[in-house]
Amino acid sequence: MNFYEHTIIARQDLSQNDLKAVEEKYASVINDNSGKVLKVEKWGILNFARKIKKYNKGFYIHYKFEGTNDTLNNIKKNTKVDGSILRFLTIKYKKLDLSKEYFNKNEKK
Repeated sequence: MNFYEHTIIARQDLSQNDLKAVEEKYASVINDNSGKVLKVEKWGILNFARKIKKYNKGFYIHYKFEGTNDTLNNIKKNTKVDGSILRFLTIKYKKLDLSKEYFNKNEKK
């Protein structure tokens, strides 16, 4: 099994219940297809540099997981047909750092 980071950008106009449903949907897609979710980070609503499908902002959800090729194919297939997802990105790692959070508000620079 390989380690991956998967980031999705959901539409800004979704309700809290819809966002929770999207988060749970992709966590279950990973877990049901021989994968294991190690960490889920909700980065919140962030501004885009340019509009994406007529939206200026989007809600970011970041998954750290381990899985197989089958897991990636199912995530990609589900994300492409989901109307509430604007963009997604999956990156493969040899070793995954679970302690680092990219948008930790408590961390001082």
